[in-house]
Amino acid sequence: MVATCNVLNLAQPGRHFYNGQDPYTENEFDRKVDWLGNRFKALNADVIAVQEVWDELALRAAVTRSGLQYGLVSVPGAENGPGQHGAQGTPRVGIVTRLKVESIQSIVDFPAAAVVQVPGLGLHTRFERPPLIAQLRLKHGQPLCVITAHLKSKRPKFLEDASGKINEDTTDPAVQALASLRSLIMRASEALALRLKVVELLHQTRMPLVLMGDLNDSPHSVTTQLIAATSQVAYDKGANDHALFSAWDVQGEAALRRDVAYSHIHQGYPEVLDQVLVSEEFVATSRRTIGDVRRVEVFNDHLFEGRDRSRSDHGFVRALLRIRLPEAAVTSVV
Repeated sequence: MVATCNVLNLAQPGRHFYNGQDPYTENEFDRKVDWLGNRFKALNADVIAVQEVWDELALRAAVTRSGLQYGLVSVPGAENGPGQHGAQGTPRVGIVTRLKVESIQSIVDFPAAAVVQVPGLGLHTRFERPPLIAQLRLKHGQPLCVITAHLKSKRPKFLEDASGKINEDTTDPAVQALASLRSLIMRASEALALRLKVVELLHQTRMPLVLMGDLNDSPHSVTTQLIAATSQVAYDKGANDHALFSAWDVQGEAALRRDVAYSHIHQGYPEVLDQVLVSEEFVATSRRTIGDVRRVEVFNDHLFEGRDRSRSDHGFVRALLRIRLPEAAVTSVV
């Protein structure tokens, strides 16, 4: 069972994270970790990909509140300890898992091919929120690669002065359009950099891969397809080898499909921003299949509970993946 959760600015009480937003009080923090703990308990996933974490300590508190046992709670770049003060500038992504961890790595810099020029900002060379790559191992020995990602939002990227204050006329429609273009270029370059890493992993390791997170665009958008390249499969069956597939699209026929699979509401419009993408090993019709996606569920009822910082403004997505046991494991079980 895997799940992705944008936890909405999870930070320690009293910790300043964004200009114009007050730090959490002790009471607000307690409500937030209690709410998250209950959601984690309901999800009961073996792997949770989390986004928008300012303090790893706060995530640990929420996991503890769930009452579930996890061997790893990690948010690289948001650690708290001697000389460590959590994430700076932007929140980070992390992973919570009860599976065995073989390695874990944050990817900060773009490969040269993904570096682009952003109008007014210069070269865009690195992820704002570095994706996290974890190589895990299931109890019967099957390796699994999990990537947690959080791409640049669609929010307009206005120019700022050295102190971080916006120095453009944000009411000017032309300025707004250029600021939106900056965001699109930044998200697209992040998607390309992530795509190049996915191709590298699939070609080098042949390990089944799951990519989860807030991609800030729909499954069939240009930026998401930059990462997944699922559309190429229709023209080239060999593209299966390095494509990713929306878990929602390839889930089993017996799955309970619902037409309310949105994970975010923006200005009254439902959107699917939080996604689970899988490699062909989880596509039942693929020649390299080792299992399938049994079902995908979106936990989004809280989106109608009103705006409150204790709750997330994103729905949580959970997917049940089935993996066939190796013959040796089946023999030992029998």
